[in-house]
Amino acid sequence: QVELVESGGGLVQAGGALRLSCAASGRTFSWFGMGWFRQAPGKEREFVAAIRKYGGSPYYADSVKGRFTISRDNAKNTMYLQMNSLKPEDTAVYYCAADSSYTKVQSTPDYWGQGTQVTVSS
Repeated sequence: QVELVESGGGLVQAGGALRLSCAASGRTFSWFGMGWFRQAPGKEREFVAAIRKYGGSPYYADSVKGRFTISRDNAKNTMYLQMNSLKPEDTAVYYCAADSSYTKVQSTPDYWGQGTQVTVSS
């Protein structure tokens, strides 16, 4: 079992930046591939980014590639999502996720956080 808590969401103007954090507790953080998903109102939850257990091979959805950067600090049991050049269409609840499988963390991860709201105004 691993518990995930997101923070860092908020309201920002288009073109601005935010950094989300996901703090993990419970099992050994470095056992898990980690990911970010988001869900906009009236839409299905979608994959945003993922990172391997020791930080390599980050993978991004096309919609955020070049604007968002995923990273992790295994010593702090924390994952981050740096979001730059934000657009109104990035408005969503952002969820962090964990799974022992890097493939599964991009699609159907076993563990989810509660989510943090990101709102980008035009």
